[in-house]
Amino acid sequence: MLFQLPKLPAEIRVSHLNARVNEQRKKIAQTTASKLELLQLTQQLAKEARARKKNNQKVYVLDFKGDTAASAVDNIREEITLILATAKAGRDRVVVRLESPGGMVHGYGLAAAQLVRLRDAGFHLTICVDKVAASGGYMMACIASEIIAAPFAVVGSIGVVAQVPNFNRLLKEHHVDFELYTAGQFKRTVTMFGENTPEGKAKFEEELQQTHELFKHFVEKYRPQLNVEKVATGEHWYGRDALDLNLVDKLQTSDEYLLNLLPQHDVYVIQTRRKPTLGEKIGLQAAQIADHLVPSVMYKVMESLSNANVNLVQMRDPKL
Repeated sequence: MLFQLPKLPAEIRVSHLNARVNEQRKKIAQTTASKLELLQLTQQLAKEARARKKNNQKVYVLDFKGDTAASAVDNIREEITLILATAKAGRDRVVVRLESPGGMVHGYGLAAAQLVRLRDAGFHLTICVDKVAASGGYMMACIASEIIAAPFAVVGSIGVVAQVPNFNRLLKEHHVDFELYTAGQFKRTVTMFGENTPEGKAKFEEELQQTHELFKHFVEKYRPQLNVEKVATGEHWYGRDALDLNLVDKLQTSDEYLLNLLPQHDVYVIQTRRKPTLGEKIGLQAAQIADHLVPSVMYKVMESLSNANVNLVQMRDPKL
């Protein structure tokens, strides 16, 4: 019997982006600026600190990098819970740097529901898309109070797709029977190994259409300024075209957006890191050893091949 070890607890790190950026600014100034310029920078930083204290508004930055299963939802749900428990709605703001090409419906449905928690609690939510927010990724993005995309970011793809390979004919050619037992007419519509019936295919297509309708209604609810019927074709668009279609509200990179917030707001980046298990640590150490050994081994192999090639050339061409 195999036993699955429990996951180790997550570690949530909070870093003050203002302090990190200002420290870098001072380091550069100490190397490149004059004493007067350094004094002016110190005064500027003090002025910004007073402005932030007077403004008393915090911005919390989260990152979501989505895979097919939307596995990053495990982290963002804990980060959002932390914000809801500590931040003040109506005053503080949340920024999510989102990158996802979409994936499984239930995974992205849960991820979107986590962002809805912020909207329902009264937080101003900004989604920044630097690379891609398509399909399930855009389903998350549309919940935002505002969507900011880089000029060449890919957004949209409001559609549903499913691919099911079928090996039934191959099995028949090799005289292999595949038997599937179900209770309920549409407990299984199409399968990979059985013979798919017209009724099963039609039902499967119907379910895809229903999912697409749910997707469209969800987008329409949170982004009413968007002509959903016009863009719900499964197509995707780059930044400028997406702006013209109201898929996004502004063209700007997340770096520029956050940099503009720093003088007036205290910006905190929240990141969740799960401690690696013993097996993962061993695997990481093995990978590090391999990274160290492989280049030297490859160098020796290439050196041997080079010498062998020179000897071969010398045998073919006595002039050398």
